[in-house]
Amino acid sequence: MSYTVQHLKETAEIVSRLNPADCDRCVAELRALRDRGGRLFILGVGGSAANASHAVNDFRKIAGLECYAPTDNVSELTARTNDEGWASVFAEWLRGSRLTAQDALLILSVGGGNLEKNVSPNLVLALQYARQVGARIIGLVGKDGGYTAQVAHACVIVPTVNAANITPHAEAFQAVLWHLFVSHPDLKVNQTKWESVR
Repeated sequence: MSYTVQHLKETAEIVSRLNPADCDRCVAELRALRDRGGRLFILGVGGSAANASHAVNDFRKIAGLECYAPTDNVSELTARTNDEGWASVFAEWLRGSRLTAQDALLILSVGGGNLEKNVSPNLVLALQYARQVGARIIGLVGKDGGYTAQVAHACVIVPTVNAANITPHAEAFQAVLWHLFVSHPDLKVNQTKWESVR
């Protein structure tokens, strides 16, 4: 079997193993967030940071949610990293944004964060701060979901079907899942361009 065939088979297997009820819980959290006028903060590192930027656009433009990604402000991100350290960068950004119980975090992560293993401690500290202020937590994560899955109010874990491909599948399915969310009739408020062109 070629690698291309293998990768596509793994992708199809992941689709068949995703839990639709978990997706619907995320949509319900996002709908409730919009209904109460809260803001959505999307956090991700590496490829997930790039996904966060794209997702901000879609949640704002298609779903009508006020939405931000700290990684879109590289000046503040690098200043905080330089002056205060990488681990606290997201928590301090959220503190500066006056995160409240009206708001929510959407975590995009392969592993979900793990302080003991020093994996994405910035996500863990942000989640701890969100819990302190009572903000809601939504996760799109891979592997076992890490700390995000432990504390999230709604979370989709991308199933591991090949231990050698955890990262590419997790990051690819972040996009599949947030596009599902913004396209969902409970969230979509604005038509996407190409569907409206005749």
